[in-house]
Amino acid sequence: MNSSILDSETDSLELTRKHFLESLRFPLVAVILLWFVHFWQMTEGFDPGAYGIMSRRAWGLRGIVTGPLVHGSWKHLISNTLPLFMLTFLTLYFYRKVAMRAFWLIYFLTGASVWMFARPMSHIGASGVIYGLVSFIFWNGIFRRSLRSIILAAIVMLFYSGMFLGLLPDQEGISWESHLIGSFAGIFAAFLFKGELEDEEKKDTGNPFSDEYDKEKTSFLPQDIFEKTKAQRLAEDLDAEAQRNAANNNPFGHPPFWNQNQTW
Repeated sequence: MNSSILDSETDSLELTRKHFLESLRFPLVAVILLWFVHFWQMTEGFDPGAYGIMSRRAWGLRGIVTGPLVHGSWKHLISNTLPLFMLTFLTLYFYRKVAMRAFWLIYFLTGASVWMFARPMSHIGASGVIYGLVSFIFWNGIFRRSLRSIILAAIVMLFYSGMFLGLLPDQEGISWESHLIGSFAGIFAAFLFKGELEDEEKKDTGNPFSDEYDKEKTSFLPQDIFEKTKAQRLAEDLDAEAQRNAANNNPFGHPPFWNQNQTW
């Protein structure tokens, strides 16, 4: 089994450090963009709802792009900043092959689905994307079944389990539809990219949850039993029975050293 479960590059500390710094870049840019937009909003005094996702309204289509970038208050912005940063970083660090595709799939699929199915109101904030990332990381642990993905899913659930309350309907001032739809988008992304394993996951063959785990030891029946015809299995059984009968008739367990046709 891979001795280092959570390292991105086990053969080089320098590569690990480089990957760590690269994984920080996009989350930092995303958070800076959110704060810049909010400062601009406070300075210009525009209504953030005008840039939200207005369900089933043609002008609300732009909110699919702009809705996650605007927030109703400083409290709203601050509550989304750290989760967005941490979850985006974890996704990039541990699932670098699919991270950016998964992020943008969650971003636009959540926005488009909110526009089609949510209540007729303006939906703003990055929380739908956040719920999508939580769901993506958790369901990767189920779909991929590598030890590190399972551990990561457990860690995320430990810290963000309280977010389940945000899925409850009829909460004033909360777009629970964005949360719920974002969660489904995360599940879809995890399922879509489940086959694109990281190199560390491919090496993790000692994991009992892995498909590659010691198939010979965990197999109850011979691996080729269903590949043989009935006649082949019958012939093998008859041959084995003949060998057992021969052994039973010979108490020495091997051919005798004397001439059996000679009498004494």
